[in-house]
Amino acid sequence: MNLLKFFTAGSVDDGKSTLIGRLLYDTDSILADQLEALQQSNRKNDDGSIDLAILTDGLRAEREQGITIDVAYKYFQTEKRKFIIADTPGHIQYTRNMITGASTAKLAIILIDARNGVIEQTIRHSYLVSLLGIEHVVVCLNKMDMVDFSEEVFNTITDRYKTLAADLSLKDVTFIPISALKGDNVVNESEHMPWYKGQSLLHFLENVDVETGPDYNLARMPVQWVVRPQTDELHDYRGYAGRVLSGSFNVNDKVTVLPSGTSSVIERIEIFDQTPSEVHAGQSVTLHLKDNIDISRGDVLVNADHLPQNSQLIEADVCWMDKRPLDESITYLLQHNSKVTKCKIREIIHKVDINTLEKQEAYDFKLNDIGRIVIKTADALAFDFYTDNKANGAAILIDSRTNLTVAALMFRAIAD
Repeated sequence: MNLLKFFTAGSVDDGKSTLIGRLLYDTDSILADQLEALQQSNRKNDDGSIDLAILTDGLRAEREQGITIDVAYKYFQTEKRKFIIADTPGHIQYTRNMITGASTAKLAIILIDARNGVIEQTIRHSYLVSLLGIEHVVVCLNKMDMVDFSEEVFNTITDRYKTLAADLSLKDVTFIPISALKGDNVVNESEHMPWYKGQSLLHFLENVDVETGPDYNLARMPVQWVVRPQTDELHDYRGYAGRVLSGSFNVNDKVTVLPSGTSSVIERIEIFDQTPSEVHAGQSVTLHLKDNIDISRGDVLVNADHLPQNSQLIEADVCWMDKRPLDESITYLLQHNSKVTKCKIREIIHKVDINTLEKQEAYDFKLNDIGRIVIKTADALAFDFYTDNKANGAAILIDSRTNLTVAALMFRAIAD
């Protein structure tokens, strides 16, 4: 059974938490003690029904204010698929939380209040989806019960969003009219919208194909550990352990080690006590090569026919996550997979107003700012452009003074 990770985004009171609560409630994914606490809660909707948003409100401030502040992860499964949901905050001051929750998702659910249509926050959330390269987008027009389940309202909003999607190069966009409060088209198809001929949200999530992508031919495995027992029994044992980021490796494949550029051939693959002939993205493995090569933690094994970029000067999109602003005078640490190297910010190219999508000249970079910078690293990095291979095209910046992660990076180009 495969796994789908998705996240929800929307403005305040668009119903993100209620939608997730409805998915859990209607798929019988709530534990008995949770259900009892839910039924005994004092929080009720206007019609007296249970407030399902309680299921995702983990922080006291969220429960008191009725908003989402931190990312809440929920898990459920059906007969067809397992799901991990990230309920992300919509407020602009929690942009870093949204970026964190959405970074590993393969699908985005963007909620739009049918009464309000496409608003400033919708543009911001859609831009972040585009920035993160999430290929599948479901636009849920929520609260259709409050506009009399109007087909005209649905068509007007979808036409407006299609223009926005084209501007942001969002390709696979699906529109579903729902009422999270009432349950229409969430798990079960609605009887109130006979004009809608599509699937319910759950049925769509169960069947959407997220297994293919542009990175499947790009085999990449950063070395996390060089395995050398050096015992009498395993005197000549030399393996390179790590997690396959993307693509696949086969026995007898020719591989190149970066940044050195040395090549060899895979002689054996190990996963615990098994020796498969092939491994794929997501598997933790130990590779054995036919040649003894000087390989260290942080090096990357790649298929020799599809080499990544190899540079010290990189253009990257950045989301700043620290209360301290970006400081071009200090040296940061850049962690790319298992490799950590020192780096300097050479230039701030621009900052993006994520409400209007305008690119602005910038002299500072503060919490939740997003834009593009040029980075110079002490060591060459073996990376792919984020649009080609998200798994090998992202990194984080660490402030060496505090050891805090201060920014998320997405590599876009080699700088001049």
